[in-house]
Amino acid sequence: QVQLAESGGGSVQAGGSLRLGCTVSGSMFSYNAVAWYRQAPGKQRELVAVITRSGRTNYGDSVKGRFTISRDTANNTVYLQMNSLKPEDTAVYYCNAGSGLTFSASIPGNYWGQGTQVTVSS
Repeated sequence: QVQLAESGGGSVQAGGSLRLGCTVSGSMFSYNAVAWYRQAPGKQRELVAVITRSGRTNYGDSVKGRFTISRDTANNTVYLQMNSLKPEDTAVYYCNAGSGLTFSASIPGNYWGQGTQVTVSS
């Protein structure tokens, strides 16, 4: 079992920055990677970024060059630094992990956080 606790989020103007955190607890053998997904109203869920146990990272096309995923292994926390935010980044952001989650993140892991709202105003 894995528990995911998200932090951060909120409201910001376009061009601003926010940082999300996801603290992972539970069995370290239950996940291979940690990812951030997001879902905006009326839209499908999409991958934002993923980081594997080996430290490889992968990003959704819409956030490449603006968002950075990183990890603090001492505190079992994965961060998502979001810069140059745009109104279209407005969504609920979910932390995700699982044994089936890989670098490609084509299939999400089994474990989800509660979600945190990010709102970017123009």
